[in-house]
Amino acid sequence: MTQPAAAPQKTILRALSGEVQAVPPVWMMRQAGRYLPEYRATRAKAGDFLSLCYTPDLAAEVTLQPIRRYGFDAAILFADILLIGQALGADLWFAEGEGPRMSTVTDLAGVQALKPAEAVHEVLAPVYETVRILSRALPRETTLIGFAGAPWTVATYMVAGRGTKDQGPAHAFIARDRAGFAALIAVIEAATVEYLSAQVQAGAEVIKLFDSWAGSLKGQDFDDFALAPARRIIAALKARHPGLPIIAFPREARDRYVGFARATGADCVALDNSVSADWAAAHVQVDGCVQGNLAPHHMVDGGPALASETRRIVQAFRKGPHIFNLGHGITPDADPDNVQRMIDAIRGQ
Repeated sequence: MTQPAAAPQKTILRALSGEVQAVPPVWMMRQAGRYLPEYRATRAKAGDFLSLCYTPDLAAEVTLQPIRRYGFDAAILFADILLIGQALGADLWFAEGEGPRMSTVTDLAGVQALKPAEAVHEVLAPVYETVRILSRALPRETTLIGFAGAPWTVATYMVAGRGTKDQGPAHAFIARDRAGFAALIAVIEAATVEYLSAQVQAGAEVIKLFDSWAGSLKGQDFDDFALAPARRIIAALKARHPGLPIIAFPREARDRYVGFARATGADCVALDNSVSADWAAAHVQVDGCVQGNLAPHHMVDGGPALASETRRIVQAFRKGPHIFNLGHGITPDADPDNVQRMIDAIRGQ
């Protein structure tokens, strides 16, 4: 007689399998970052941001720093969503104080000049080594999360060459050549499957797909360029790695959060703080695990509101599987002590 598989013991994996826990597990987006003095010291040692991403020992070190300091239930690989664009052949650099800059892809000819999906491994090999280091170095109870940017979000940077407020250049590409833009999405999508599969092979236990600019897509555009690519990526990864838990984050999707897990096959939907926890419990958590969704400004402001809002979110999601997180990444001006106050409020200390 075949014995049933043992239930996952790590709290994040338990939540992703659908288990309701009295105390939700917790981690933070951008938990390895500039708000920590130890991160800033390691970043200075690396010399520049891309060198930090591509030096496995240093990338692993900054990933481990918040685990040592706070004891989060998960560590997320330190990298950047735009590395995959660079691996496909785009030039990538970071302007000090201004963020990422890329060479642009603005037409079908530019799409066709990109490298094939399998070629990304040569550039991204250091990232896989970082994952291998982390899989050995993390505490046994800590889940290792790998990640990538979703195709739409990566495409917005590749088309514009930088971050934009409204993702206007990508929307303009769609308007003048929808098929050409779809071809760009397809290239990024195939490369993303390769990239994330290699992270899993190296030791990542969970994958998160960040669609940071999904909220600027409406109607059919959302279906075609946010939902459908996520569905195909998730299906491909689960075919290669049966049982792999995947978190999807279509940021600022608002009403389109509803049914997103069912439509894509995601095991968990991460929520930004533009929706209330009570609304999300009623409309999104009914389909399974949710992650979120404390407003990041509480990590700056602190005070009684931090603890009360943290407890309110825990209470709102208490009847279903929940992973506590922020609604977006922690900001560089956050107070590290507020992170501990948040964790204490979650864990009832």
